[in-house]
Amino acid sequence: MNLIMANLSTTAKITWCPGCPNSAILVAFRQTIEELVKAGEIKLENVVVCAGIGCHGKITDYVNLNSFTSLHGRALPAMTGMKCANRKLMVVGFSGDGDSFAEGIGHLVHAARRNSDIKVFIHVNQVFALTTGQATPLSPKGYKSKSTPFGSIEEPFTPLPMLLESGATFLARSYANDIANTKKIMLEAIRHKGFAFVEIIQPCITFFDTRDYFKDRLEAVPDNFPAQDINAAREFLSKATTKTPVGIFYNVVKPTYEDELWA
Repeated sequence: MNLIMANLSTTAKITWCPGCPNSAILVAFRQTIEELVKAGEIKLENVVVCAGIGCHGKITDYVNLNSFTSLHGRALPAMTGMKCANRKLMVVGFSGDGDSFAEGIGHLVHAARRNSDIKVFIHVNQVFALTTGQATPLSPKGYKSKSTPFGSIEEPFTPLPMLLESGATFLARSYANDIANTKKIMLEAIRHKGFAFVEIIQPCITFFDTRDYFKDRLEAVPDNFPAQDINAAREFLSKATTKTPVGIFYNVVKPTYEDELWA
């Protein structure tokens, strides 16, 4: 292990379930930070990693970086405050679909609307895994859990179109177990100046194992996709398909909240 990667590790015991794709996200993130540091694009002391409450939140225990763990669903306001106070910081947040789309959805929408220069990586497993698999706003209709024993009667919503219309300037999706592509997208998200939102499909192998479901459904965004065109992104994300596209859907540069605030 090289020096940077060694310095990113901690002595905390990883307590995710054996085989949990969260570990793959951790590997991709460490590799991302390593590459950015080696390239001289960031300094480790300027990186702040934030998390909410849920299985995803343990990631702050496993990276030797400045970190902050928020209340449930409240990572975004803390992240925005950090970036407003010190624009040199590279503020990265990890959250779950329960954490961000239930308790924290208002904060998420307004951070996107402001185009805050922060990076948000959502671990999407469609359940509240830490509390043993209750339904989230992304759980499929009919999903049975301790909170919905007869099956959820609610329709799930799709976050990416909502974030696009809210004002996010970078939108992407990856699959956790594809570490190389997740790292590639993380690199582009962190390099982006503005609000970057990445949905990472992270099957919960204990309470809602969707690995077989996604095995043959993942489809890469075409290489020539015009990610600078909001109408192209709208059409692509709204298109009915049996496939689940992964890649970068939208990537434009606009004035950030922090730059306008400091101006």
